[in-house]
Amino acid sequence: MSFDPVDLTAALIRCPSVTPEEGGALSLLQTTLEGAGFHCVRVDRNGTPNLFARWGEKGAARTLGFNGHTDVVPVGDAAAWTHEPFGGEISDGILWGRGATDMKSGVAAFVAAACDYATQNQPDDTAIIITITGDEEGDATDGTVALLDYMTEAGEAMSDCIVGEPTCPNTMGEMMKIGRRGSITAYFVARGVQGHVAYPNQTRNPVPALARLMAELSTHTLDQGTAHFDPSNLEVTTFDVGNPATNVVPAQAVATVNIRFNDAHTGASLSEWIRAKAARMAEETGIDIEVRFQISGESFLTPPGRFVDLVAGAVEKVTGQKPVFSTSGGTSDARFIKNHCPVVEFGLVGKTMHKVDEHVEIAHIEDLKRVYSCLIGDYFS
Repeated sequence: MSFDPVDLTAALIRCPSVTPEEGGALSLLQTTLEGAGFHCVRVDRNGTPNLFARWGEKGAARTLGFNGHTDVVPVGDAAAWTHEPFGGEISDGILWGRGATDMKSGVAAFVAAACDYATQNQPDDTAIIITITGDEEGDATDGTVALLDYMTEAGEAMSDCIVGEPTCPNTMGEMMKIGRRGSITAYFVARGVQGHVAYPNQTRNPVPALARLMAELSTHTLDQGTAHFDPSNLEVTTFDVGNPATNVVPAQAVATVNIRFNDAHTGASLSEWIRAKAARMAEETGIDIEVRFQISGESFLTPPGRFVDLVAGAVEKVTGQKPVFSTSGGTSDARFIKNHCPVVEFGLVGKTMHKVDEHVEIAHIEDLKRVYSCLIGDYFS
């Protein structure tokens, strides 16, 4: 028996699992996996639905892991869609619907490949662990993190893990991720003294001080890039005063900065640098500047080696393309898994993810299953 990844993707799309709703997606996967001999546990935390599944024995010498998510972003204006967003319709070799690319097809492709392997082989000190979250598109606080916490408590462990996020910019097989940049957001509040613009001696305007600070930060060169990463970049993303009057010096101004950083930095080192810059500007201008931080993830790298080579080899065998090793793009749940085991990402072409009329080529889903099947076979050979 061969499990069909296209049928499974379509069935998952028909589950309206907009974060944080489960929509029946994890229940469908649990039924499918248990039918193939997987031991499944629902790991729901604080209302967030998650699924853990293992084939083979706990503590096996070689345990290949997979991580993915079934939650999706909202559809937006449903009337703007050519096909029903949760219809899972197939037309002219294309499967349409929210989550078709990001990433129900990736989940379906690996589950189908793993179920094929599990029903055709006996575990020989080997295991497959599948972790699926319903919280990747949301706050990501009780999704993959909760699954990893459960695994620690239950004595479960992956030797290596592949994440099925879309990784290919234009053609199937062209790129895989061997790391990700870190992300830190800094929130600034500059406080002065409000008053009439005609009496500047009675006011302290926080806007020039904060503007100078933003200019200093945004024009600073953080680095020139590293062996596997592009240069880090800092962007000023908001600057707000909220002052409706032209003759009033405002009491405060606020701004936000986001940095996507490579392995030359850490969230802590960048926080320290920004605090020092803010403190110096406050001292020079007499304006109180408060700053707080949110670190969404640290940069990480899985260096080329056996696991990276196995994934790349499987991709090349199926697609004929030797994938580029990339660390580009935003964050993913790989940022949590990297603390557990080596992790890489490979999935579909991601051009339509989060868009109206999100869709995926049927041939790409089938290719992705073949890549994962090849990887599983090579990993345990």
